[in-house]
Amino acid sequence: MDTLHSDIANSLVGCYCKSASMVYALRVFDKIPHLNTVSWNLILSGYNESNLFIDSWGTFCRMHSLGFVPNQFTYGSVLSACNALQSTSYGKQLYSLAIRNGLFSNGYLRAALIDLFAKYGSFEDALRVFYDVLCENIVCWNAIISGAIKNKENFVAFDLFRQMCRGFLSPNSFTFSSILTACATLEELELGKGVQGQVIKCGAGEDVFVGTAIIDLYAKCGDMDEAVKEFSRMLNPNVVSWTAIISGFVQKGDSIPAINFFKDMIRTRVEINNYTITSVLATCVNSAMVKEAIQIHGWIFKSGFYSDSSVKASMINLYSKSGANYLAELVFRDSEDLKHLSTWAVMISAFSQNGRLGSAMDLFQRMLQEGLRPNKFCSSSVLSIVDSLDLGRQIHCYTLKSGLTFDVSVGSSLFTMYSKCGGLEESYEVFEQIIEKDNVSWASMILGFAEHGCAHQAIQLFGDMLIEEAIPHEMTLTAVLTACCGLHSLKIGKEIHAYTLRRKFSDQILVGGALVNMYSKCGALSLARRVFNMMPIKDQVSCSSLVSGYARRGYIEEAVQLFHEMLVVDLEIDSFTISSVLGAVALLNLSGIGMQVHAYVTKIGLESKVSVGSSLIMMYSKSGSIDDCHKVFYQIRKHDLISWTAMIVCNAQHGKGTEALKVYKEMWKSGIRPDSITFVGILSACSHNGLVEEGYFHLNSMVKDFGIEPGYRHYACMVDLLGRSGRLKEAENFINSMPIKPNGLVWGTLLAACKVHGDVELGRVAAKKVIELEPHESGVYVSLSNICADVGQWEEVVNIRSEMKGTGVKKEPGWSYV
Repeated sequence: MDTLHSDIANSLVGCYCKSASMVYALRVFDKIPHLNTVSWNLILSGYNESNLFIDSWGTFCRMHSLGFVPNQFTYGSVLSACNALQSTSYGKQLYSLAIRNGLFSNGYLRAALIDLFAKYGSFEDALRVFYDVLCENIVCWNAIISGAIKNKENFVAFDLFRQMCRGFLSPNSFTFSSILTACATLEELELGKGVQGQVIKCGAGEDVFVGTAIIDLYAKCGDMDEAVKEFSRMLNPNVVSWTAIISGFVQKGDSIPAINFFKDMIRTRVEINNYTITSVLATCVNSAMVKEAIQIHGWIFKSGFYSDSSVKASMINLYSKSGANYLAELVFRDSEDLKHLSTWAVMISAFSQNGRLGSAMDLFQRMLQEGLRPNKFCSSSVLSIVDSLDLGRQIHCYTLKSGLTFDVSVGSSLFTMYSKCGGLEESYEVFEQIIEKDNVSWASMILGFAEHGCAHQAIQLFGDMLIEEAIPHEMTLTAVLTACCGLHSLKIGKEIHAYTLRRKFSDQILVGGALVNMYSKCGALSLARRVFNMMPIKDQVSCSSLVSGYARRGYIEEAVQLFHEMLVVDLEIDSFTISSVLGAVALLNLSGIGMQVHAYVTKIGLESKVSVGSSLIMMYSKSGSIDDCHKVFYQIRKHDLISWTAMIVCNAQHGKGTEALKVYKEMWKSGIRPDSITFVGILSACSHNGLVEEGYFHLNSMVKDFGIEPGYRHYACMVDLLGRSGRLKEAENFINSMPIKPNGLVWGTLLAACKVHGDVELGRVAAKKVIELEPHESGVYVSLSNICADVGQWEEVVNIRSEMKGTGVKKEPGWSYV
């Protein structure tokens, strides 16, 4: 073997390498007396073919250390290993060596290096390699343009394309396909048409890949008529061309043409792949297309695609989003091979979207039991509907063990879960652990702070985002404007408005609506209206915000007029808008308009919505229509605390205390816990019916049964109850024994009771207390004066009026809408 000729030995090494017998190849290789570059290249190639890429790199290092000079084939093999290892650091070492060996100008070597750097996140290094030497090799140009597009540096790709066209190189079909893809991604239709002109000029239009890229351009830019024309001009469209045209219709939400093209594709016997099928399935994602979906399901079963995991995942997604959950579960159960995580992930997502936490968790646990590791999609889906901190923490533990916590989507789902369940501190801790935060994570954390009353922290976090040079998008700006509403900070709101103008976000519907809402809630209705008028498209949110703003500030006519305008332009009306309008109508007791709104509510089917029902109850209550209140109340599908409280208060205000207490008992049986406002209604009901013992019982129940500390309004109701019952001395003792210092409202209530019962002395005591607390309240003097007048103490009346003048207090004149 010592005298074995090198050429024969190399041939043997090559044979062993091709048959993947690397052990024998290495034995021969190690006994070759005079190794040459060919020998090394063969062994490197053998390692690559056997997927032993680390060994390939180690062998190359050994070759270099022994003084052998690699050629372009050596570099080609080693670069293949670097690509497989996704190692840009090895690539940099190779490039340095190539420069020393004088091979840096080799176009194919540089193209391979550019591709390596661009593919694995070192696009700047790819550009450096490209610009190191003036390149006249089209492969290098194509590699750098393609690399720019893969790294979402589409404008850099456009600039490189222009440089290429200004030089001596003509773009080829690969170049055109790449640059047209960039135009489609950015939806730059006019730029794409310019490239298409060059395609025609260069005669590359008949290339199937270029033709497909042109179809994709028009489809993604929404011009389906032109896309269809380009498709019809193609001589032999391939599966990618067909899929592009179908996807275009799917993107536009035009289901019928998408399905028709799919049928034509079947008739012409063009090869169909799983991408085509998943595209056409996406067009059936609505309840009206279930019949077509089932027909496609049958074709999939016959054609043999039913076993494809991506097709099954699309079918599960289709059925779950169309409301046919039983079919989604049937497809999942039919899966022969449940090792594909995508199938599990989409089924868990389907359960989550339908609010079925138990089913989602069962599936999650089953994955673990069967030795599968739920991925980021499974974990994020489950976390999106978790409503318990204990359960959320258990899933958090799993994500920590599996290393998913640092993934931005899982991290965002985790801190959103903690925020939703009230664990704001834990939420922020998880947020800080996310290494590369995206816009969704920033927006979600800002919104979490805003929704939990931590508006200052939300604003601070937005500032941190700008410091880190992250560019907020409309969701983030909407979240921070929500925080401004919580602070009622017009100054900060205006600063964020200025930022949106600089960044040209103000024309976007979501941001415009958030600005209108912010100005409305901060009381700047003229600015809210100005932003509203400047919006190119008025949406439901912006209109509702402005209607609500007008109603809150007492601009009733403007609120009703804007609501009318919404109806005229046929803008969708939601329960929030209706509630705002009904609140405005109730303020002015415009029962006629209120009844018209009620009729409209019934017409559009919102009468069972709890927020609308509660507003209708309040509106009818203020107009004295107690029977209508009861009718509306029992039309509500699912009552909440507000609707129960509204009905209790309604009965109480109209002297129906017994009915109010009956409603309270029904509420208690339904499992709804009362709040402090509910108890104001209950105590008011007791007051209007003279139910003293019941009043004491419910006042004590507040603390004993529900842990609610009574406030001034509760104590005032009790004083009113005792006063109406003629138990004035008991009312005075009750006030003096209050655990909190009585305010003007409490003493004023006793003063009113003294007027009813003509108790001058106690009235004088109550009036003195009110004057001490609220010296500029004219009503106190008037009430005391009237008490004295009722019992004929005219000298005292004159004295009180003189005292009133001496303190500079003036009685406000009465007024009426009538």
